Amino acid sequence: MTLQDILGNFSLILFVLTIGTGVIWVLDRFYLSRKREEKAEAVLAEFDARNARLAGEGVKPDDNGRAALKASLLRQPTWIEYSGSFFPVIALVFFLRSFLYEPFKIPSTSMLPTLEVGDLILVNKYEYGIRLPIINKKIIEIGEPQRGDVMVFKYPENLALDYIKRVVGVPGDTVAYKNKKLIVNGTPVSYEPLRDYLDEETLSYSRQFKEKLGETDHRILNNPRVPAYVPNPHDFPHRENCTYDSEGFVCKVPAGQYFMMGDNRDNSLDSRYWGFVPDQNIVGRAFFIWLNLGDLGRIGRFQ
Repeated sequence: MTLQDILGNFSLILFVLTIGTGVIWVLDRFYLSRKREEKAEAVLAEFDARNARLAGEGVKPDDNGRAALKASLLRQPTWIEYSGSFFPVIALVFFLRSFLYEPFKIPSTSMLPTLEVGDLILVNKYEYGIRLPIINKKIIEIGEPQRGDVMVFKYPENLALDYIKRVVGVPGDTVAYKNKKLIVNGTPVSYEPLRDYLDEETLSYSRQFKEKLGETDHRILNNPRVPAYVPNPHDFPHRENCTYDSEGFVCKVPAGQYFMMGDNRDNSLDSRYWGFVPDQNIVGRAFFIWLNLGDLGRIGRFQ
């Protein structure tokens, strides 16, 4: 793992901070604080003995400084104080991100019109099983991705990158995309034409359809100016399961793998190009837009 990978892995950074601040918190609670108390007792005993001696000599001792001296002796060093304060916060964030929900920001237009650039989304981390953080190993089976789910996963060609696409093929499926129409296990997916979609950034129109994939209705875009064939697919694992021609492709999804496509079908780098997503790459199911600073009306669930 390179330094760039480490710096780009926020979960790993949180894990290191959680362990580091946790060790300091435990060390202080069960060892360093006791050492400070022992030192304070010894110093205060000497302070009290000195005052008693002065009182015996007829000199009035200064008792006002005892409380300040005690507080000074018991005060945590700054680095321990900050570590102890941050530890529960960092640990809570690490737990939430690792096992419950993780936030992501949409960086590209590949999932238009479902998700727009700048959407801040939440990803359910447990719906597809409980996984150990960092190594992403599944330890508890809960559920499996279904056709139509919007899923976040580690990009197979660079595990430091998180991608988001829609599941169109699960293990054992035969997925075909011919003349821009999806066919799963020999059954054509149903499409309902909608009004053309205007991309306000490029000021260009795309044809828009409502696609029913499994139990999920969602919108997809097609650009009639882009040909149906897949140009220059990569040499990915299980490439022999796919055939390409001028009309599109046909792929048989291997066991433990998933076939992913973006909703912006002619502007998405997805499984058509780089292949299948292994189960161990899964991050979670995207389900909720919690903020878009450019359009607060986008907040809510999506399919």
